[in-house]
Parts: sequence; C-alpha cells; structure tokens
Amino acid sequence: MEHYEASRRELPRSELLGEQTLLACPRAGTETIWERLPPLRTDARRLALNRIVTTTSRPNPAHAAFDIIRTKLLQELTQHNWTTVGITSPTAGCGKTVVALNLAFSLANQKECRTILVDLDLKRPQLANTLGIEAPQPLARFLMGEIDIGDVFLRHGNNLAIGANKQTVSFSAELLQSRETVRVIEEMRQRMSPHVILFDMPPMLSNDDVLAFLPHVDCAILVAAAEQSTLDEVDVCEQELSERTNVLGVVLNKCRFSPEKYGY
Repeated sequence: MEHYEASRRELPRSELLGEQTLLACPRAGTETIWERLPPLRTDARRLALNRIVTTTSRPNPAHAAFDIIRTKLLQELTQHNWTTVGITSPTAGCGKTVVALNLAFSLANQKECRTILVDLDLKRPQLANTLGIEAPQPLARFLMGEIDIGDVFLRHGNNLAIGANKQTVSFSAELLQSRETVRVIEEMRQRMSPHVILFDMPPMLSNDDVLAFLPHVDCAILVAAAEQSTLDEVDVCEQELSERTNVLGVVLNKCRFSPEKYGY
C-alpha cells in the first residue's frame, strides 16, 4: 500500500459544521457520553481475515503504512483546523472500508485523539459485516433524529466510536443532503467533541451520494485499487472531489509489490 499526494483546492470550512482545534479540551459532559457507549466486541480471527491489521502490535508492513497515513492526516487536520474526512473510491471493491477501519484503529492508538467512524455507504454498508456487529440500529434513523448516539455507536477502547449499519436506504442521497442529517451530525460533533470524524462513503461512480454529502466534509481521501482502478477513473474522481472539498491524497490499495527499504 502506498500513499501519495493529490491536488488540493482550499475551500472555506462549512459553517454548518463549525470549527474545532485538533486535540482541544473536550466540552463538559463529553466524557460521560463516551463512557456510556456500549463496548465494541471484536474477534481477532475475523479482523485478520478481513485485513484489519492496526488493532494489534504485531509487525506488519501494512500496519506501518496506515500509521504513516494517520500521522500525515493528523498533521493536515491540525494545520487547517479540520475535523471531518470523507473516504471514498472510484468503484466498488477498492477496499475503502478496510482503509477506513485500519485508519480508525490506527488513530485509536493515538490515545489523546478521539475518533468517530460512521458508515455512510447507505446503499451497501460494510462496517457491521467486517467487524461482526450482528444487529446494529438502522443508521438512517439516527440521521433522521429518531434515535440517539448511544443507540447507534459502539466504543472501542476509550477513544474510538463506530457507527455501523446493515439496513440499506433507497433514497440515500436525499437523506445525506437533508438539513436534518447535517443537524444531527453537527449535534454529534458538539456532544462528543471528536478530534477526527471519518465517513466511510460510497464509491463515487456508483451514485450521487458522495456528491450530495461532500459540501459537509472538510477534506477527502480517495482509495484506488491497483490493477483495478483506471487512471481515467482516478482523474475524474479527483476532479469531482477537488471542486467540492479539499483532496488530501490518494491511497493505492491492493498493491502486490512493495519493495523493502532500509530493512523494513
């Protein structure tokens, strides 16, 4: 796996999502909300089969790659006073959910950093299946303001909350760009005071869900698959992203060749 910089167009931060300095002091009541979240119970074998490598300390080249992306991400967020990150791909099967989860668990290893990961791939949610979460509450109900944070999110350790989903949504783009969804996400940010919010978004070329939600994220990461994603697909997606938000970079996933350097 490799990470390389893509073009970026600076945009003003959305007023709907407010501003927050990375690693700032949490708001009153935040600790109580996190403590009351149900714990996420994971199975090490299932995680390994699904290529989630950043939950353990075992030596793994992919673990190091995600840590590098984590550090670069935190530096960018701190420099620009950003919080929200959309993770998408050109097409299905590029591994964006695996990248999102590995990045989330890598961020969780940074103990002073509080992270939220939300499955916004509403037509084909994958977080629950990947983690083995049996019956999560429908995320659509949370986005519509019908259920609360504690009904949806599970906590890993003390500083990672994951909002998974299994129920598909027919009119997902309409939901993602609704005022109620924006209000709910802003309320979540205010109450939980995360330093990073990762959104696992749908593939860009599958539907208009990503375009609908991009105005409400500070920046985006594009996940491309080696020997699957074409340069034309990456170019089209990068252009679409850069017109609507800040492009942090492109992650090249599923790369079979990774030459060793300096003994690592």
